[in-house]
Formats: sequence, C-alpha cells, structure tokens
Amino acid sequence: MSKEQKFYVKGMTCKGCKASVEQVLGEVEHVHHVEADLDSTEVLLEVNEQVDVEKLQAALKDAGTYYEISDHKHSSHDHSESISKPTIKVNKDTKYYCPMRCEGDKMYDKPGDCPVCGMDLVPTASAGADDHEDDAVKNLSRKLIISTVFTLPIFLIAMSEMIPSNPLTSIMSFEKWNWVQLVLSIPVVFYATWMFFKRAYNSIVSWNLNMFTLIGIGAGAAWSFSVIAMLFPDFFPEQFKSESGAIHVYFEAATVILTLVLLGQLLEARAHRRTGSAIKELMKLAPNEAIRVKDGKEEVIPVEHIHKGDFLRIKPGDKIPVDGSIFSGEGTIDESMFTGEPIPVDRSFGENVKAGTINGHTSFVMKAESVGADTLLAQIIKMVDQASMSRAPMQKIADRISAFFVPIVVLISVLTFIVWVLFGPEPAYVYAFVNAIAVLIIACPCALGLATPMAVMVGIGKGALNGILVKDAEVLEKLSDIDTLVIDKTGTITEGKPYLAEYKSLQNDRTDDDVLQIAASMNSQSEHPIANSIVQKAKSMKLSLLQIDKFESISGSGVKAKVNGRQFYLTNSEFLMESQLSITDKHSEIVEDYKSSAKTVSWLFDDEKLMAVFVIGDEIKADSKKAISDLKALGIDVIMLTGDNESSAAAVAKEVGIDEFHASFKPNEKLEEIKRLKTIGRTVAMAGDGVNDSPALALADVGIAMGTGTDVAIESAGLTLVKGELSSIPKAILLSKKVVGNIKQNLFFALIYNTMGVPIAAGVLFPFFGILLSPMIAALAMSFSSVSVIMNSLRLKTLDLKGRLV
Repeated sequence: MSKEQKFYVKGMTCKGCKASVEQVLGEVEHVHHVEADLDSTEVLLEVNEQVDVEKLQAALKDAGTYYEISDHKHSSHDHSESISKPTIKVNKDTKYYCPMRCEGDKMYDKPGDCPVCGMDLVPTASAGADDHEDDAVKNLSRKLIISTVFTLPIFLIAMSEMIPSNPLTSIMSFEKWNWVQLVLSIPVVFYATWMFFKRAYNSIVSWNLNMFTLIGIGAGAAWSFSVIAMLFPDFFPEQFKSESGAIHVYFEAATVILTLVLLGQLLEARAHRRTGSAIKELMKLAPNEAIRVKDGKEEVIPVEHIHKGDFLRIKPGDKIPVDGSIFSGEGTIDESMFTGEPIPVDRSFGENVKAGTINGHTSFVMKAESVGADTLLAQIIKMVDQASMSRAPMQKIADRISAFFVPIVVLISVLTFIVWVLFGPEPAYVYAFVNAIAVLIIACPCALGLATPMAVMVGIGKGALNGILVKDAEVLEKLSDIDTLVIDKTGTITEGKPYLAEYKSLQNDRTDDDVLQIAASMNSQSEHPIANSIVQKAKSMKLSLLQIDKFESISGSGVKAKVNGRQFYLTNSEFLMESQLSITDKHSEIVEDYKSSAKTVSWLFDDEKLMAVFVIGDEIKADSKKAISDLKALGIDVIMLTGDNESSAAAVAKEVGIDEFHASFKPNEKLEEIKRLKTIGRTVAMAGDGVNDSPALALADVGIAMGTGTDVAIESAGLTLVKGELSSIPKAILLSKKVVGNIKQNLFFALIYNTMGVPIAAGVLFPFFGILLSPMIAALAMSFSSVSVIMNSLRLKTLDLKGRLV
C-alpha cells in the first residue's frame, strides 16, 4: 500500500528547479511519484516504504544539485546556499547570485557556478564585492593568457596544411605534428577551460541544460574525436583520411573554440562590473571616518562606531557620515547624489541632513539620529541592490524559450549530421561532423538569459542616481504602460508643510489665544501635518497645552477630545454640516474667500455652538505645474483626489493645470476610485505621501511614494521619489519606457542571432552560395552575442533624464 511523505526543499525557486527535484527524487528506491510546489517549497512523495531524508539528500547531492531537503520548513528569510567551490577569499558578508536570475532571488554564501545555467555567480553590493570581481577578472585573464599561448601554435600547425609544400613536414611528418597538437591542447582543455566541461557535466546530470552543455558537447566531441583518431586510425572510414592516410584531427577547432568562449567570459565579466556601477557609486558616498564631539573634545572615529545621539563635527567639504539634524551652526549641503539637483541647499538648526551628502564652506555640529543600516543611504543601497536582482515579467519569455532551447539545438545538430551524411558532398562524414559541431557551438541561450536582467540592473541604477528608487523590476515594466496617474494634493502637488495662516474666535467670551490653546491641546496627540501646524503656532505664542481626555481621530474629517471635561470638535466643513450647527452667511462668505485662494478651513465647536475658525495654507511646489504639463505630453491622464474641500481643490487644480479632480475624498473613497479606474481598463499609478494614501498606493498598478512622506506610504509603494517632487514622475516614466525598450531590443537581438546563426551553421546556405560556417567562427559569434547584449544595456547609462522628456 502506498503512503505519502512530506518534505521541504530549500533552493527550489524556478520551474527548472522543480523539474530537476521531481526527476531526481522520483528515481529514489521506493518512491513512486513526486509532486513539488514552488510557492511553499513543499514536496509530496508517494512511497510504498518509508524513505529517510538522508537518503533523499544523498540522491540530490549525487545528481550534482545544491538543493537541501528536510522534513521541516526552512526559515523564510534564509536564502543562502553553499557552493563547494571556494576559489576566492571573500568577505563573510558578501552574497552571490546568478546574473541570469534563473533561480529568482536565491542567494549563495560563496562564489562558484550557478547550478542551473552554469554562469559565474556574481556578488551583491557589499563589502568585498569589488575585490571578488577584480579577482575573478584576474583569474579569467590569467587563464586566457595560458590558453592563448598554447592554442596559437596549435592553430598555426593546423593551418600550415593549407600552405603548398608545407615547411613543417620537412622537420617531421604531420602525424607527429598531430601529437604535438595533442600535447599543447592538454593545458587548454584540462586547466584553462576545464570549468566549462565541469559545468557541462553538472548540467547534464541535473538536466539543467544550458550553453555550457552545448560547448562541452561540441568542443569535447572535437577533442575526443581527434584523440581517438590518432590512437585508432583504422576505425574510421576513408572519408576522414587525408592523402597521406592520416586522420584529419580537430585540436585547433576544440582549443580555438574554448579560448574564444573564455575570451567571451572575460569580456562579459568586465562588462558586468559596469552594470552595477550605480550601487558602487552610492557605496562610495559614505565616509569611513567622522569627528565626534564629546565632553568638549573632538576625536576621529570609524563611522561604524557612531551611535544614535552622538554629536559630530562636520567641516567644510566633509561628507556627512550618518542621518541627523543640525545642532549648532548652519551648512550649505550638496544633495545632488540623492536628488539629481546640482544646486546646494541651506540647512540650519533643527533641519535634517543625510548621510553621503557633502557640506559646503561652513562648519556645523550635527546630532546623529539614524546610523548604520537605518540611514537613508543604506536603505537606498539595499533597495537598489534588491531591485537589481528582481525578475521582470518579460523574463518569462526568455524562460519559456530557454526551457526547450538546448534540447532542440542538440536535435538540430544530430539532424545536421544525418542530412550531411546522406546528401552532402564528399567527404560527407567530415562535413557532417564539422557542421554538427558548429550548430552546437553557435547557439547561445546565455544571450537570451541576460537580455532582461542586464537592462534592469543598469536602469534601476540610473534611476537611483537621479533620486528614483524602484522596488523591483516588475514595477519598472508596469510603469511603462501607465495611462492614468492619480495624485493626492497635500505633500504631492503642494509642499505638504501646512502653516496656520489665520485663526479667529467667533465667541465674545473667548479670545483668539483661548481658541488656539484649545485647538493646539486637542491636536497635540495627532500626527497630521495640519494638526502640527496649529500646535507649533501655539508654542511660538508661548501658550501652554491643556489636559485632554478621550482623544479620537475622525477619519478624513478632523479630531475630537474633551478639554477640561468639555467635549470639543475640530473638523472640516462637511463634518460641521452633519452636526446641524448653523453657520451664518457672514461666516460662509469668509470661508468661501479662503477656499477660493486654495486654503483649507477648519472649525472649532462644541455640542452647542461654533467657537472659532482656523485657516490653513500650503504652498504649491515650484515644479508641480511643469510636471503636470510633462505628464500630459507623455499621454498620461492626471486625476487629483483630495480630502480637502471643493473650492480649495478647484483652486489648486486650476493653478497647476489639472482637468479632473475629486474633493472631500476619504481614504476609502480614494480606494474605490482606484478600483473603478482599473475596472474600466485603465492602467493606474497613484502618487501620495501620507498614511491615508497607503491603501490606494498598494492597490494601484504602480504606487509612487513621495520621499518626503511617511514610512508607511513608502513601504506601500513600488516607486519612491527621494526628493518628493512631482517632476520626478515623468522622469521615472521615461526611464521605464527606455528600459523596457532596451529589454525588447536585447530579446530581439538574442532571438534573431540564434534564429539566423543555427541554420547558417547547419549549412543551409551551402547549396546556394557554397557558404559554410567554421566552428571557430561560430565560437567567436557565440561569445560576442552575450557581450553585445550587455553593451546594449549599458547604453542606458547615457540616458538624459534632466533634458527634454518628449
């Protein structure tokens, strides 16, 4: 009787992994059926006898895979995996990942080869990453030199056959020169390029077929054929023999192919270093040391020794080491590394400064508030690094093709051999053998695999250097399709720094200061910017705050609380109307005047009468009008949703050029409007900065958080604008369109290359033009196809996001 066992597999992150796990475990004794689930990493086994987890783990290891199986679920945050090939000394904090993202976000602790595609694992942006990349390039360079030194004489010996009265034969027979080629080829095959054959073997054992499968089979067949031909020449038909009776060997083809592939790997490694340059530039912004002021004395300390609350001296030209605020003095800060704006900004007492920004010609003392991983710079580096490793939905196209690409190429190679044997000219077997190898060598699934991740990495890095932080590649792709942008008013179009423009008591027994004291006391427990503006005004007037009880926030309307045992309300006009308290015509006229000038009116009242009116102002950002114009030019419909009143909303909309707006919207109504727009087929982006915007930001196709807003809004969004300016949105959309266009170009080039290259290598042009493709030329073309994809992606680094957008 069969029974079921449940296990969990760590490292199973893609369909290729799933298929590999199911195949390997399905061959274990007593296992009848295996079903793996990628989302839960769960594996169900149907067995007729209990199977130990150790036996299953041994089977996975023997198959050349790196998966770990256990009878308990692995920790969700543990993405690391060990590689048994530690060839380079690395920092313990450095993590590695596959550049083709064939295993999603899977991470490794040590350098090595990706068990799926065979590519070299590359380091994330962390300490020691640069050292690893330098060592990797040096290692490949050394092997290329060795390979070239031994391959060149092999090539010259082989080509000498084409020279009339070959001078080499006067020294010794060509059969002996073949033995020289064999000896010279050994360092190339078994040292300089042996890693390719190891990758090919692992790919076949685990059935994760990749480009190294093709290289290993092709170059391995050419080299093995040559060795066998020298040892057992009588085994081969006459077609393989030259006029002298010797078998024609292919040591030059095998070694030149392997050397050219090695050259491609080196060029790829060098180009890949440039794709992650944005993260490296960000990491260089943080200084290594800082000057701490303690007990009146200054001391130089490492940045990692700074603690929250420390006072730091910032001298002219210094980089600011951590996030904090100015305690004494003032500075002119260059924040261009975050905002992309070249003009320095003035900062004085109490104002925030960020790690990585550069002080001007003054000196000041700052108080450390966010240190280490909590600084904005550290969070930006982390976000950019994670986003660079994410997979865009377009990658699925390449994944689907790659799943059956290698088996089809091998089949085409076999068919090429058969067709040339049956219909090719003499020596048919020689033609068949050479062309079959050329087919294997020229095919390049690697170019397909790199098409998306390289463009994503460069594009996200470009955005980060311009103050545009993208959470993942999917957001970048979706943003290119946006046709509707929904924006909040406060903090998005306006500065988001409300100020109390005017306040007035409406009762003779209460002075203006009395009502301000009551309103400030009620708002002292609220985090809303409008509430804060009233509290700050009371503090500036030296008014003490009163004791309050039963404070309650009224969603989208205001607050209520008991002051000295008496119930008070501080709300907008809509809530006041619902209370059924009367407003005189005189009051209504005053209110309308304020609203028409884009100001917000709040009312203070109790259960019986109106007490006071408070007028709140909020300046429109300098760039908002141009940003709306740029968005319209890009074909984006802009809709403003605000909780403010109709008149204020209309005034702001008119000022910045917005045609459609909705006022007096509560958070749930913003959510419903996003749903409605998506229902009618709109692709919607939502930009906001407050806690009340977070549900709508999460629901929109793309949520855009203004970097000056709350942490909740930033967490809910897929895109964060560091400077918090509306003008960054058209730049972000332009960037997304360029990145997606670059991905499409890469996929097109990779597909066209393989579509044309494989048939030409098979010899389809020979009957018409007499053209055949040498396996060595095929190797050169294959090597440079991947490099060309990377170089095309690097063009995104030259994209100008500050110039003309349309």
